[in-house]
Amino acid sequence: MLLLENVHPVAVARLREEGFNVETEKKALSEDELCERIKDVSVLGIRSKTQVTRRVLDNAKRLMVIGAFCIGTNQIDLKAATEKGIAVFNAPFSNTRSVVELAVGEMIMLIRNIPDKSVKMHQGIWDKSAKGSYEVRGKKLGIIGYGNIGTQLSVLAEALGMKVLYYDREEKLALGNAVKCRSLNELLEQADVVTLHVDGRESNTNMIGPREFELMKNGVIFLNLSRGHVVDINALRENILSGKVAGCGIDVFPEEPASNDEEFVSPLRGLPNTILTPHIGGSTSEAQENIGYFVPAKIADYINTGSTSNSVNFPNLTLPTLKDAHRLIHIHENVPGVIARINRLLADTGVNIVGQYLKTNEQIGYVITDINKAYDKEVIKALRKVEHTIKFRVLY
Repeated sequence: MLLLENVHPVAVARLREEGFNVETEKKALSEDELCERIKDVSVLGIRSKTQVTRRVLDNAKRLMVIGAFCIGTNQIDLKAATEKGIAVFNAPFSNTRSVVELAVGEMIMLIRNIPDKSVKMHQGIWDKSAKGSYEVRGKKLGIIGYGNIGTQLSVLAEALGMKVLYYDREEKLALGNAVKCRSLNELLEQADVVTLHVDGRESNTNMIGPREFELMKNGVIFLNLSRGHVVDINALRENILSGKVAGCGIDVFPEEPASNDEEFVSPLRGLPNTILTPHIGGSTSEAQENIGYFVPAKIADYINTGSTSNSVNFPNLTLPTLKDAHRLIHIHENVPGVIARINRLLADTGVNIVGQYLKTNEQIGYVITDINKAYDKEVIKALRKVEHTIKFRVLY
């Protein structure tokens, strides 16, 4: 197993306890480096910077599973991984609270104009004034993306006395007194604070650009703690300089340094009342430790039982513990007739099926077949040769 990007030590310990031979790297690897290192790797663990491209996966002849020790998975070519029968797991809940607390903290700091006042104090300037400083109580918070982070932020914001509006492309249940907006435009026109909590899908690229900033209130507070490419950075810079955006907190950027040794370059550097943080929304000790427990558990469960619960690219199956039988895991292209061929082959060779579980998605079928202990070794060879098979393994 190869773990990159300084994954929390608890994850390394847990995986070694499971019997994995674990190699670690503190930094992300380039595509060329990863193509070389991944050749004999069965399990890959990454965070947000490592790009797992189709070319990388073409070199991953033994790879069974990828663990993303973060929320996002847009750094992984999920289509290619699925085609190759590689399951992908992430940590969708483990750092939610950390991101929410950063959003709340930055929102309060910006609406009080604290960043600029702090800079002046360091320059020896005593600017004791209430001008440009406001309470968050009574203000309208517009949450774009009402998922795990957006909903928890909604609850905390209401506790602060804010009025919460949200917009999501999917139908989501409103928590508390939050009000769903029918369109993004409706939210942008009303919100005093706009905060982004969307995923990194390609269709979200530049979802906030010149037109969207034009719709926002004068003096809006703007936060992006989601993905760097969802905001047109140059348009944001222009609106900060014009005063349309009175305060800004950005944790993610279209281009980010590969390591702490590389200079951070951005058109947002040096702008007024602007908080820039180095992609640390989920980087708290508590969050990283939670992820260190969660992702290895999913990886081990998949390796040991075939369970795909919470996989981002495989059909989700939670499987019972098996006793006194063998478990056969068959991953195949999602075309008609594959499971019929499997069952016919087993029947023709006199193999008794104890239990069978099948689930499909658009790309693949995932079938688990539990059989009696007695079977002919030729059956296994035949199952590997079933047409449209992507991967096959005998679990035990």
